[in-house]
Amino acid sequence: MVRATHREIHRSQRIGWLRAAVLGANDGIVSTASLMVGVAAAHVARSELLLAGVAGLVAGAMSMAAGEYVSVSSQADTEQADLARERAELDSQPETEHRELAAIYVQRGLGPDLAAQVARQLMAHDALGAHARDELGISETMTARPIQAALTSAATFSVGAALPLLAAVLAPSTWLVTGVAGVSLIVLTALGALAARAGGAPVFRASLRVVFWGALAMALTAGAGMLFGAAT
Repeated sequence: MVRATHREIHRSQRIGWLRAAVLGANDGIVSTASLMVGVAAAHVARSELLLAGVAGLVAGAMSMAAGEYVSVSSQADTEQADLARERAELDSQPETEHRELAAIYVQRGLGPDLAAQVARQLMAHDALGAHARDELGISETMTARPIQAALTSAATFSVGAALPLLAAVLAPSTWLVTGVAGVSLIVLTALGALAARAGGAPVFRASLRVVFWGALAMALTAGAGMLFGAAT
């Protein structure tokens, strides 16, 4: 009698949306905060700073959506082309494909007879699925989803970019640069920790690398803003 099993949730199942979400939020904070810190360092009015931030948010969100959609669509096109080729080979030479699948299982440690039996049973159940998973490395968990990636990246970019904007609205005029940079670095630390925890990675190291690159980007744009602000 087959025993009932519990459903396991693995972190790898989150990789599709987690990658797009973390990338979008991180880019939204870093790019918008860096832009605003650079503009603020040039001693502009708050209204001009907010205009630059809003423009950065809209442009960045659309850029992230378009970039993710094009990139993941290319991956999806490649996967579909591989599946179409595999489907044709299964129709024209099933025995060759059976031997190919059995050889994969032999390389993974099964005996030749058992590997041939497993390959035959799996192909009888879902030949294309078996070859997609074990030969091509395409699975439901890892398959490319362009629209999901685009929408997730755009939404999380917008949320991330809104935080430096909110800091600029609330910070005193004399503390614009410090307020935007400080809030952004705090949120980046929290984002790095959250992403690491969701993905099962070391929290401190993940937070440190996110904060390092965010601080470096803001420092460079602040330097550029002060340089060109002084020149004008």
